Amino acid sequence: MAKLAQDFAKYVIKARMKAKGVVEKPDIIGAIFGQTEGLLGSDLDLRELQRTGRIGRIEVNVTTTRGTSESTILIPSSLDASETALIAASLETIEKVGPCDADIKVSCVEDVRSQKRRYVVDRAKEILKNLLEEGVPDSQKITEMIKQSVRAWEVSSYNGLSCGPNIRDYDDIIVVEGRADVINLIKNGIRNVIAIEGSKIPQPIINLTKEKITTAFLDGDRGGELDLKKLIELADIDFVAFAERGKEVEDLTKKQIYKALREKIPVDQVAEKLKSLNHTQYEPKPRYKNFTHRKEEKKEPSIDPNILSSFKGLSMKIIGTHAAFVLDEHMNMLTKVPLSELQSILQNYPKIHAIVIDGKVNQSLIDNLVQKHVKYLVCTGYQERVNKYGINVITTTDLHKMGS
Repeated sequence: MAKLAQDFAKYVIKARMKAKGVVEKPDIIGAIFGQTEGLLGSDLDLRELQRTGRIGRIEVNVTTTRGTSESTILIPSSLDASETALIAASLETIEKVGPCDADIKVSCVEDVRSQKRRYVVDRAKEILKNLLEEGVPDSQKITEMIKQSVRAWEVSSYNGLSCGPNIRDYDDIIVVEGRADVINLIKNGIRNVIAIEGSKIPQPIINLTKEKITTAFLDGDRGGELDLKKLIELADIDFVAFAERGKEVEDLTKKQIYKALREKIPVDQVAEKLKSLNHTQYEPKPRYKNFTHRKEEKKEPSIDPNILSSFKGLSMKIIGTHAAFVLDEHMNMLTKVPLSELQSILQNYPKIHAIVIDGKVNQSLIDNLVQKHVKYLVCTGYQERVNKYGINVITTTDLHKMGS
């Protein structure tokens, strides 16, 4: 016999029965079928309706007290409202249950769909509230996001150094300290830029400065002055520009960048200022005729033991999941995402301290993390040779070595 689940019914008939004597569930169900048979015609016969699935399983709960029985009756129905009302009314014609006199009253006919409607309305309100709180980015913001992505792709490589596209084609070039500086200048329309990327002045930079009119554009701090001193001693610099005092080139706005470049001065005018620097703070590096690329000095990052312990635990948890953990400065997890979605969700979290991934790192990921000022990246290894630009990249092998 086909049964209709209450979850799929449109209506539920609710009735109460009182019997002057002790009756049981089979007695009540038998009375419902037997005493309503033929009452409403064959089309509304309960047995036929239940067989075809238009009436569901009749639920009866019986309680007996001091020789009398009371019960609740639930009958799910997928009939229309008028037919369901007829079935409900027919229950009240029952006068006996088993050998006992009985009285059945219909409490109500409940529209199951009204409950679903209330849920839908309440849930829709909640979804709309969340949508309004998150906000929809306007077209200008979306356009700027696309432009920034495209400009990041425009970062090229010259003998392993980050630079603007087609750096060889320009008559004059701008030398900056790091890759993040290159990205910021390209973002603001300056493409003839190349980075030193390290504490040493690479030979390709030295060679380029001999061929091109060169402007050194450096951070407005002590480190910028020392980098300028090294450039003057090793390369052929023509002009010098500094970021505002206390600021770095990577943090400058478009207006600040162009203002600093307009105010560049010939290198000989800053020579006297450089003489006042403490010479013990810098040791001139020898020139190598056959030097073709810069080698980074490998140093194990000094990490707080508690942070190191957290990294070890998280790297064990994430292994084999092809996922990534994103952490804040307190080492609390901001989110866990599939590795394929990591770079797309970075913009949703303004302050990211560390990331642990089940995978190998590449330059594209490093570029995005530099812009987010991420301090630590824990990975299984390197997919390619990368420039870290101040990010502490730690492999699982490094973790084991640090713990030993």
